Amino acid sequence: MTGSAEQQGARWAPFRIEPQFVDRVWGYLDLRPWYDLVAGEQPIGEVWLTGDQCVAATGSLAGETLGRLFAEHAREMLGEAAGGKGSPLLVKMIFAQEKLSVQVHPDDRLAQKYGEPRGKSECWYALAAEEGAQVACGLKAGVTLEEVRAGIAEGTLEESLNLLPVDKGDMIFVDAGTVHAIWPGSILLETQQNCDITYRMYDYGRPRELHVEKGLEAMRLETQAGKVAARVEADRTKLVEVEYFCVERLTVEGSRASSTMGRGAEGLQYLFAAAGSARIEGAGFAVELPARGMAAVPAASPAFAVEDLDGLDLIRITPRWPGLAG
Repeated sequence: MTGSAEQQGARWAPFRIEPQFVDRVWGYLDLRPWYDLVAGEQPIGEVWLTGDQCVAATGSLAGETLGRLFAEHAREMLGEAAGGKGSPLLVKMIFAQEKLSVQVHPDDRLAQKYGEPRGKSECWYALAAEEGAQVACGLKAGVTLEEVRAGIAEGTLEESLNLLPVDKGDMIFVDAGTVHAIWPGSILLETQQNCDITYRMYDYGRPRELHVEKGLEAMRLETQAGKVAARVEADRTKLVEVEYFCVERLTVEGSRASSTMGRGAEGLQYLFAAAGSARIEGAGFAVELPARGMAAVPAASPAFAVEDLDGLDLIRITPRWPGLAG
């Protein structure tokens, strides 16, 4: 009887997620040392860590896609308050060897106008950065809609972009409607609303579709985008906390119990090993989390502890639900 109870409790225990490697023309062929992967002919630009097609790699849910788990077990995955909303966040690593397109994402209202469930606000956490690394984030003060349109037509849109230097450990918030571009020189952990709508406004001559009119409709001349100052607390560092998500570095000294993780622990959590490795363990289950590994912690998870096995740098990502208290 005890064994059966333990098995039932462990069904929704934390599980490691198998990453999905996504081809991008601006990516890398060799992802080492971040991942032990050398691509074939097509470069890899993104590693999706929580995509709908990503598969549970451990535990009783092994083999199930995240999309199916959120669709069929919303309460267990998300908790009662936020149940039924689908997978809320897409977390990925960005490997840019060339400049990405200059682009913009719609907000919820505009995305729903065109039949999509949600828009896309996002943030970038710099896991590494070379000297001189930059990103384009928003428009320069005073730039007009007419100047943006002319810059697209004339190939001079970059002149209207606000450039930010990027150092390791920087957090940059990019709310929906922000014209932006990721440039080479940094490795980014991106957390975003689970939406893959991108309106390309300028693409450096690549033979890909542009979405100029929708991009102009989606963009805002002024947004809240920019660097976010980290907030250091006793047992964590809050990197960003906005209406859709919270990203934190959790302090783990030897081992840390799930009961000490605070707000967000009652719902879905993602635990990412930015460096080092960990073991997530509880009654009837244990999950090994290697460097750059991602684990999902369902809302229905039993209690657990995270053990630092080797220089763990643990990032916790939790969804936020606009309009809900708490």
